[in-house]
Amino acid sequence: MTNTAAFLSRIQHALELAHATLREIFDESAYIRFLQRRGLTSSRESYAQFLREGEATRGRRVRCC
Repeated sequence: MTNTAAFLSRIQHALELAHATLREIFDESAYIRFLQRRGLTSSRESYAQFLREGEATRGRRVRCC
């Protein structure tokens, strides 16, 4: 592999990692896992269910300090 090809490969990997990180930050990956877990397709109704489940989960967390 040439230096240029290796460099482009590293850049591509870094961009893929950044994209995956942003999907996690903005809950896209969590929504996809929710759809797969429930056997649903993406829709307004399923997204509303996803939001309700997330609110319920966050409401149950014990916060310290």
